[in-house]
Amino acid sequence: MKTDIILCGVGGQGILSIAAIIGEAAMNENLYIKQAEVHGMSQRGGDVQSNLRISSEPIASDLIATGQADVIISMEPMEALRYLPYLKKDGWIITSSNPFVNIPNYPDMEVISRDLNKINNVIAFDIDKLAKDNGVPRSANVILLGAAQKALGIEYDKLEAAIRRVFARKGDAIVEANIKALAIGKEAQK
Repeated sequence: MKTDIILCGVGGQGILSIAAIIGEAAMNENLYIKQAEVHGMSQRGGDVQSNLRISSEPIASDLIATGQADVIISMEPMEALRYLPYLKKDGWIITSSNPFVNIPNYPDMEVISRDLNKINNVIAFDIDKLAKDNGVPRSANVILLGAAQKALGIEYDKLEAAIRRVFARKGDAIVEANIKALAIGKEAQK
């Protein structure tokens, strides 16, 4: 088993929480994991990106080479396209369709949508709306994770257990909101 994942978005959207959940699930399965993070200036809406490599065999590097990512999980559609050169030909993009317009020359959404539609394996939906409509507005990132579950090759119950461990110190209400968000995302990707 080997899965190379690029997680991306804008500071404050929960990319590093997704990485923590996936990492916890992988380590609990005795898999090898390597992670590299690039933090933008979250106060200014800077980009945040994480390379996450999971394998049943030892991993030499924490960086994903061009054309080698199995999955790109993006909290923001333009960020998904930014990392497109890293995606394998048969790789998956799971992204929010809702833009986070943080720069004056943000591309037109029609252009972004057209570019995403050129890719064979894309799941794109408005995670923010789903989160608000389902009473979990602070868990949009975990909705996206739920939608990515099959592409990641990690069993759903393993991600659920990882959420319980990662968020346990924040209390039962936070844990349950994120478990609910994971289920919403799993259902949305069907």
